[in-house]
Amino acid sequence: MRGKALLILILCGMLCGVFSLAAAADDKIVIGFSMDNLRLERWQHDRDLFVERAKELGAEVLVQSANSDDMLQVAQAENLITQGVDVLVILPHNGKIMGSVVAEAHRNGVPVLAYDRLLLDCDLDCYISFDNVRVGELQAKYLVDRKPEGRYFLLGGSPTDNNAYLVRQGQMNIIQPYVDAGKIKIVGDQWAKDWLPQEAMNIIENALTALNNQIDVIVASNDSTAGGAVQALADQGLDGKVLVSGQDADLAACQRVVEGTQTVTVYKPIRKLAYRAAEVAVAMAKGEPLDTGGVTTHNGMIDVPSILLDPIPVGKDEMMDTVIADGFHKMEDVYKNISKDQWPTP
Repeated sequence: MRGKALLILILCGMLCGVFSLAAAADDKIVIGFSMDNLRLERWQHDRDLFVERAKELGAEVLVQSANSDDMLQVAQAENLITQGVDVLVILPHNGKIMGSVVAEAHRNGVPVLAYDRLLLDCDLDCYISFDNVRVGELQAKYLVDRKPEGRYFLLGGSPTDNNAYLVRQGQMNIIQPYVDAGKIKIVGDQWAKDWLPQEAMNIIENALTALNNQIDVIVASNDSTAGGAVQALADQGLDGKVLVSGQDADLAACQRVVEGTQTVTVYKPIRKLAYRAAEVAVAMAKGEPLDTGGVTTHNGMIDVPSILLDPIPVGKDEMMDTVIADGFHKMEDVYKNISKDQWPTP
C-alpha cells in the first residue's frame, strides 16, 4: 500500500512537471515579424540579427516575407495575429496599406512596432529606424563636397515606401541651395519601383540617351538603385567618371566604393537596429513602458513614439574604420577585386 502511494506521488510529480513545462512554453513571448521581402541582402541581415537577439531574450520569432505583394503581406500579418503573437513587427512594402493592419492587431490586444519604414495613417505604437532624412543629407553632402557644380540626376527609391520620400527630403535640404544659386542643374528626377536595380538601370539608360551622356552626378537613394545606375554607366564607359551615391553598405556596393565606381554608401549599423528592435518588441510584449526620449514621427494620424538611429557616410577612405571595423563585411570580401598590394593596412 505504501509503495502504491509512493508511485502515485511520483506520477503526480511527473505530471506537475509536464504541466509546468507546458505553462512555461505558453509564457514564452512570440513575436510576429511581417517583412516586405527577403530579396535584398539588407533584409536578410535584418531578419537574422533580429531573430538572434530575440532568441537571446527568450522570445520566439515567426517570420513571414511577402515578396513585395501588398495583399499577401496584409494576409500574412493578419495570420500572425490569428496565431496569437504577443507583438507584431512590420517592415511594410507599402506603409499606407499596412497601416490598416494596426487596428486589427489592437482589437486582439497586440501592439505593433514599425521596423525601418513607417506605418501611415494609423494608431501605431512605436517606430524604429535610422534617421532617413539624415541619410539623404549625408548622401547629398558627400556628393556636393566633391562636385559643387554640375548636372545632377535624382534617382529615387520605391514610390510606395515612405522612406524614399524622407531620403529625398534630406537630399534636397543640401542640394536645393546649390540649385537656387545656379550651380547645380537637376537634369532628371525618377523613382525606381521597389528599389530594384533593373528598374534603376533602365531609368539611367534612358536618361543617358536623352541627355547625350551629359550627367555628372547620380543621386541614387540606395545601393541596389546605385548598382543599376553603375551598370548603365559602365555600358557607356562612364563608370567611375560619374559620381553615384547609395545606402545600406551592401557588399556589392562596398566593393564598388573601393573600386571607385560608386562614390559613397551610407552605412546603417544593422546589428544596432535589429538588436534594439528585438529588445523593444520584447518590452512591448511585456507591456513595459517605452522611453524614446520624447522623439516622435508624425504618420498622418498621430505623433508616433520613435527611436531613430544615426547613419554613417562611407566612401573609400572611411571603409576600414566603419563597415570592416564593425565586422559588417570582411576585408577580403570587400577588396577581393583589388590587387592585394593595394589593400589598406588593417
